[in-house]
Amino acid sequence: MTELPERFDAAGARFGALVHQVGADQWTNATPCSEWDVRALVNHVHGEMLWVPELFGGTQIAEVGDRFDGDLLGEDPMADWDGSIGPATDVIREDGAMARPVHLSRGETPGATYANELFGDLVIHGWDLAKGIGADDTLDAGWVEMLYEQFAPHEREMKAWGIYGDMVIPPPDADLQTKLLAVLGRRRDWPAA
Repeated sequence: MTELPERFDAAGARFGALVHQVGADQWTNATPCSEWDVRALVNHVHGEMLWVPELFGGTQIAEVGDRFDGDLLGEDPMADWDGSIGPATDVIREDGAMARPVHLSRGETPGATYANELFGDLVIHGWDLAKGIGADDTLDAGWVEMLYEQFAPHEREMKAWGIYGDMVIPPPDADLQTKLLAVLGRRRDWPAA
């Protein structure tokens, strides 16, 4: 099992490869995140990456203010993505970063916990992006197993928070990726005919 900074790096690279596959006419394509088209989805993850150096650097949320709100992607979203993932990866790979406290809206959180949440977002939103542009949506089996073990025990709680959509019941013979996606309110066959 790879260490968390290496997993983050690999998930970021996969997401970035998908960003670079987005065709000029695909930025308005729908995604499994019904409130976001492809551009809005990439913008969301790009914005998350812009926060990483700030929070690992000890900056408080109030100090950042609304700097990372709204549409942060310019005319070259691919270059914007590249400009956010590099510094985020660098700071997560710093010695001691995983033990460093970061200040999130819910309070002080260990760096490793925050980095793991970001890793999960990169993986799952990578699947969303792949579906939105018609790319290969197969997730790394090790990542799927890890995230399923992390999320499945908390499915009902997460659904109650309203952050992972409606309950999705996978087929009885579903593979683990399909089960993970269902836990997170996603249907493997999106968009269903």
